[in-house]
This record gives sequence, C-alpha cells and structure tokens, in this order.
Amino acid sequence: MGKEDYRKALKLGKRDYQMRLLRGEKPILQVLDDFLPERGSYSEVPLGLVQIPIEQIEGTKTFGRSSSFAGNFMPILREDTEFAAKWIKLLDSHVEEGIREPIKVYEYMYKFYVVEGNKRVSVMKYSGAVSILGDVTRIVPARTEEKENKIYYEFLDFYRVAPINYIWFTQEGGFAKLQEAVGKEPEETWTEEELLEFSSLYTRFTAEYRAKGGNKLKNSPGDAFLAFITLYGYQVLEGKTTSEIQELVTKSWEEFVLLGQESDIDLKMKPNQKKKSLLDILHLPAPAPRKLKIAFVYEKTPGTSAWTYAHELGRFHLEQTFPEEVQTICYENGTQENIDSILEHAIRAGCDLIFTTTPPFASASVKAAIANPKVRILNCSLNTSHRYIRTYYARMYEAKFLMGAIAGAMAENNRLMYIADYPIYGSIANINAFALGAKMINPWAKVYLEWSAKKDMDIEECIRESGSSCVSGRDMVIPEEASRFFGLYHINNGHLRNFAMPLWHWGNFYEQLIWAIMDGTWKYDDDPTTKKAINYWWGMEESVVDVVFSKYLPYELKRLAGLLKSAICTEVFSPFSGILHSQTGTILSDPDQKLSPEEIMTMDWLAENVIGTIPKKEELKDQAEPVMKQQGVKKKEG
Repeated sequence: MGKEDYRKALKLGKRDYQMRLLRGEKPILQVLDDFLPERGSYSEVPLGLVQIPIEQIEGTKTFGRSSSFAGNFMPILREDTEFAAKWIKLLDSHVEEGIREPIKVYEYMYKFYVVEGNKRVSVMKYSGAVSILGDVTRIVPARTEEKENKIYYEFLDFYRVAPINYIWFTQEGGFAKLQEAVGKEPEETWTEEELLEFSSLYTRFTAEYRAKGGNKLKNSPGDAFLAFITLYGYQVLEGKTTSEIQELVTKSWEEFVLLGQESDIDLKMKPNQKKKSLLDILHLPAPAPRKLKIAFVYEKTPGTSAWTYAHELGRFHLEQTFPEEVQTICYENGTQENIDSILEHAIRAGCDLIFTTTPPFASASVKAAIANPKVRILNCSLNTSHRYIRTYYARMYEAKFLMGAIAGAMAENNRLMYIADYPIYGSIANINAFALGAKMINPWAKVYLEWSAKKDMDIEECIRESGSSCVSGRDMVIPEEASRFFGLYHINNGHLRNFAMPLWHWGNFYEQLIWAIMDGTWKYDDDPTTKKAINYWWGMEESVVDVVFSKYLPYELKRLAGLLKSAICTEVFSPFSGILHSQTGTILSDPDQKLSPEEIMTMDWLAENVIGTIPKKEELKDQAEPVMKQQGVKKKEG
C-alpha cells in the first residue's frame, strides 16, 4: 500500500513540476534564503509551538532537500531511492499512530519555510491534513512604504490580540475591519473559545468558497470572508448550518468576483440614452407597461430630517409625474435593527423597486437583493461597490462651488464658515469646491471648517470665534423647525439674511430613472462582459442639484453665478481644474488638467484656504458610526 501511495504522490509531483516549467516558474520548492533580506535588516521572534496551516507552507529555509520535491511538496525522486523508502515509512507511521513530532520552520510574510521536517510536510499534504504542529521562528522585516509590508505589520498588530495565522488580505485595513466585524474593540484580546468559533466558521466558508472556484479569483479567501461577514453579520453566520453557508456563498458569488476587479465601479455621470427602436421611428405607441410599485425607506421622518424631506419631495414628484404608471409607499424611522424587516415587508407588499435613502442601509439592501433577484434595489450612497444593487448620489460639489463664489464676494472680512456634518464620500469635495469658488472671486478668502457631528460641538460659538460673516450651514430647512440657519447666510450685528440655498432635486433623478425603466434603457446600463457595480452620480446638467438665490443677492452676482453654472453644465469648466493646492502640497500643477470623477469622489485632502481638519471617527458622536462605517472617507497613503 505504501509503494502505491508513493507512486500516486510521485505522479502528483511530476505533474506539478511540468506545469510550473510551462508557466516559467521555479519547479521545485521555494528557498527562503534566496530572497531573505540582508542580515541586520530584519529581526527574529520565537513563537514556540504553533499549529501551522498546511497550505501556507511554501518551501524550505535552505536549498538542502528542496530539489527532492516539486513546488507542491510532492516527491519527484524515483521509488527505488532511499528517499522514497523513508517517505513510505513515514506515511505508514502517520496512518498507524499519527505524526506527533513537530517540524521546525521559519515564518516570513505569512508563509512558512521548513528547516526540519520536509518529508513530514510532504506526507501530511498528501494525506490531506489541514495543519501540522511546528516550532516557529518569525522573521520580521523592517518597516517600508510597500503595500505588502504595511499589510504585514497590520497582521502583526492583529496577531497580538488574536493569534490567527491562516487569514490574510490583499488590501490595507483588512485586519482592523475584521476585528470590528466580529464585534471587538481595536485592542481587545480574543478568548480561546472565540478563536475556535472563528476557525470553525472560516473553515466552513473557505471550503464552500474554494469548491466554487474561489482560488481562481484575484482576491484572497480572507477578502471574501470579510465581505461575507460584513454583509450578513458575524454573529448571524455563526448560527448557520454548513448547507446554509453554502447557499449564501452561492448567492453572494458576484460580490466575491467584484472584490478582485481593479475598476469595480461603473460611474454613470449622465442618464443613458436609449437607442431608437422601430416603434420609435414609426411613431407607434409601445405597449403600456405594468404599473410600478415603489418603496422609499427613510432613516428618519420628513418632519425631523431635511435629508428625508428632500427624498419625500422626490416621492411626491414621482406621484405627480406618473399618476397612472407608479404607486409609491414609504417607510419611516428605519434603523440598523429593523431595516431587514422593513425591506422584507416592502418585498412582500409587491414592490418592484425600492429606494433605501441613506448609506447605512447599503448592506441590508444587498442582502435583500441577493435573496430577491427580481426586485430592483437602489441605495443612496457614493463609491459603494456592490453588484446586486445600484447606488445613486448627486454632484452637490457643483452647487457648492457656486455658493462659495457668492460667499467670497459677499464676505466683508474675507472670513467664511463652512459647517459640514460627516466626513463621508462626497462631503470633502463639497467643502473644497466651496473653498475654491470663494478663492476664485476673492483670493484672500479663508474658509473656517467645523463639523456638526463632532462631540461637544457648539457651532454658534465657533462662528463667533472665527469672526465669519458668511456661513454655509445645513443644506435645507427642517420642516418642523422655524430656523433660518440653512444654506448660505450672512450675519450682521445679530441680523441674519439668507443669500442662497443648495437644492437636492431628487424628484428629477427619480423621474429620469423611472423613464429609463419604462422605456427599457435601464438594462443598457448593465454590461454583460463585466461585473462592475453601477453608481449614478448626476449633477446640475441633469437638474438633480441646483442653487436657489434669494432677493438679497445683487443682480450682478446672480448673473455671474448663472455664467458659472452654464460653464459647469456644458463641461467648459470644472471646479477641480487648473493648479490646485491642498493644505499639505500640490494636487494639480498643470493648468490644463482636471481631476477625474473618481478622484473627486474619493478625495481625502482639504484645499489650502480651508482652516480646519477632517475628524477621525473617535472624534464624532455615536450617531455618526453607522454612516462612517459604510461611507467614511479613507485616508490614502503616500
């Protein structure tokens, strides 16, 4: 029996050897000494006895016996050699009583390299073992700015609180997200029971993930697992059976495919144009579409939230525009605790189309879309990469640029105040556009930035301290409040005048989207050759955002704002073009260049004439956590 097993192992080894040669790869085991940094540029840390994942044993420490094995650790020496006899004897021992003597290895950058015990590893790999006990010495390289090095140091930080060596990520921040996803504080240590529960769930997931071809995807199993538990909830998945895990992995497959794509978002800056059909050309009426039932899901109520009120106006616009074609219902006071049941209720009520109008509802929207593929679900957020739903937002920075230009002209002392809420995608572009608009009209204008979502924030005191006469406050008035502190307003000896107000005209967006569904244009946005997520990001040209001017604004300034609006709508001018400077350096140095939509959407810097900073998550109120988790701006390195 032993000889037959060796022949099988030898066949596997020779096949792997040939395949690696054909791919131009080294056909035998990797040797750590061949690529280890110079001595003195790394440190060694003994870890003691550790259970080592078999699949992460990459090769040997020294050249030694590396040529006795193919790159998959299967033997390549003839069966009549002394090596073969020892291999067979070791296999027999493993079958009878198990291999108990630990191997000796070095760990370097997640991978393991054998010092003693190559044949034991070979036998265990052949036998299908998941792990092997080893005496491990970790080689820690010096810190560098390389991406892999940064991820590895994140792993070291994670390993101190959770000694898990079988999961890794291809992008920075993965280990911190994992710690958060399982419900742990950043420095909280895992218990033995928690480590065992995690290992069980991860093992069941990876088995299904690999069975479906996960090894062919560009992302790591860890990337996919993190996306999986973020989507469905770690605690929820712990209680699932293996068959239930298998079903969820199958349903979520396009999400895993999307993770590995370099350009995973298809940003739609304008409504798509439908190609004319024969019916259009002959002016014949098309068959009447079935009446659409549409649900709007709100985080708050229209009376208590300007954001919700703007979407509610959009819902009313739909009902007035399509009285015979659509029927709408709305759900108020959605939370992280009840959003799943709200979506389930809307789907049971027969809704064909659902708009979830706040970023924290994105994950629940994806889950509902996966479970109900015939229902169209859209989430109001920016830079969200999910294939099963579409997302939408408005280019409010275009309107903010106009308001900045007005503020720059109307501020007597060159001091302006900008009150932002959350540092999420899109909000930084709004701040910078306002600052650049002010600077274009008034080169000496300074914008004092404050965040209403910060803990213990007194906005009125900040306005007084800055000495600002022009203030950009919340975008809209809240219906149940009589305050005039919204839009762009001017304060003079306690007397307030509103100059301008930015307008989120969601009704125009919803109207154009419903036309796209009814005339068949919706399906043209899907490209069957790719698996990109679709983000709609429309602006002033599409009438989704605008600026309303007050009677207190001089006619000449209104005319200037109108000219700027026309230039932006016709793409003659972009607020983020020409030479641009941030607080820390130059962003654009070519006067003929402009930032791409993706660069505008994800910007994490502030213009040089902004006085203030982007707050960290811990500086914000607790209510900011859900939106920051989903849409918080990530600081880019370098």
